[in-house]
Amino acid sequence: MTASRFAASIESRASWLAASITLLILSISYGAPLIVVVGLKPIAAALDTDRSVVALAASLVWLGTGLGGIVMGRVADCVGMRSVAVFGAAMTALGLAVSAIGETWALFLGSAVLIGLLGNSAHYPPLVTYVSRWFDRRRGTAVALISSGQYIAGVLWPTVFEEGMTRFGWQATMLGFAFVVAGAIVPLALFLSPPPPPSFVEPASGALRRPRALGLPASLVQSLICAAAFLCCVPMAMPAGHLVALCSDLGIPAGRGAAMLSVLLGCAFVSRMFWGWAADPIGGLGAVLAGSACQAAAIAAFAVTQDEAGLFAVSAAYGLGFSGIIPAYVVAIREHFPSAEASWRVPTMFFAGMSGMAFGGWFAGALYDHFGFYAPAFVAGALFNIANLALIGFLVMQQVRQSRLPAAQPA
Repeated sequence: MTASRFAASIESRASWLAASITLLILSISYGAPLIVVVGLKPIAAALDTDRSVVALAASLVWLGTGLGGIVMGRVADCVGMRSVAVFGAAMTALGLAVSAIGETWALFLGSAVLIGLLGNSAHYPPLVTYVSRWFDRRRGTAVALISSGQYIAGVLWPTVFEEGMTRFGWQATMLGFAFVVAGAIVPLALFLSPPPPPSFVEPASGALRRPRALGLPASLVQSLICAAAFLCCVPMAMPAGHLVALCSDLGIPAGRGAAMLSVLLGCAFVSRMFWGWAADPIGGLGAVLAGSACQAAAIAAFAVTQDEAGLFAVSAAYGLGFSGIIPAYVVAIREHFPSAEASWRVPTMFFAGMSGMAFGGWFAGALYDHFGFYAPAFVAGALFNIANLALIGFLVMQQVRQSRLPAAQPA
């Protein structure tokens, strides 16, 4: 059955070349939002504002990325991924330059609109959909690979930014990285070729519009997946957005905090490949459920950990747990919905998830401003994660029920 299903596989060396180029692009573009994360305290001090305000600017990058991605996915279908990626690089570089003006309004305009809505939105959501169309047998592995660009950025850039801010200031660091984004991504984007047409497998499972999925109305399943993505991304944003500031509050040097963030995202990169491999045999929803359970345990551990060694350990554990969740959602959507609908269903899920990232990053900052410490934020994050587990658990149960029905068709 499996052999015949993939007899006309679309996968080739060109598929992995497309994935590799995409990975490089995302490894650079996702450095842009990290500058505000690493420089949260000095930027807030320079602008004479609360941390929650700067955290909100960083969070709006995620919201803008998700919202713009819905449009950019359709634009990429019309004009090609190459042009969209070049446009995104130009907007991200411009956003960094505007943010470096040194005014609160400029930080919000540069972060939310230019870097998020017009910049990263032209990279992550449409590029994930683009790469998923190059693969049929190892789609989970490929999506996990290119999604790891976010974590390569997290390993590579925080210490560079911290050193740059120490020597030259946060504004000069932003301007310098703007040149890196434009000078590296534009040439890489020129190598993005159109994906091949779907193999004969795709029409059998997805070319015809199906009003139902998992035995439920398709719109309901999409809505539940989006709601689950929002709920799991609220706690997901909290350690990544506030870890450096948390360390500083506890008397841990900022350089150690940046290194801790790199450990978190480095472990996420390593484990994401495992989760991508796991999603191929167990399915997207199964991988989401397992990853979300690990994330819930780790986010709760942040609430009770205060020493440097403990935070390094919890950061590593957190990175190992949460990293496979978002790619697994992509796999789940591709498993249960037609391929032709991927250009809007996948970005819509990303919008919901990145809205959760935006809310989570701001909410953690607001709770800190109210209580004066971060433990309440991590407890709140654990509660959001439990709600996510309830929704995904329901969808997994529906999937199991459907698989036991005599008339059930393979996804």
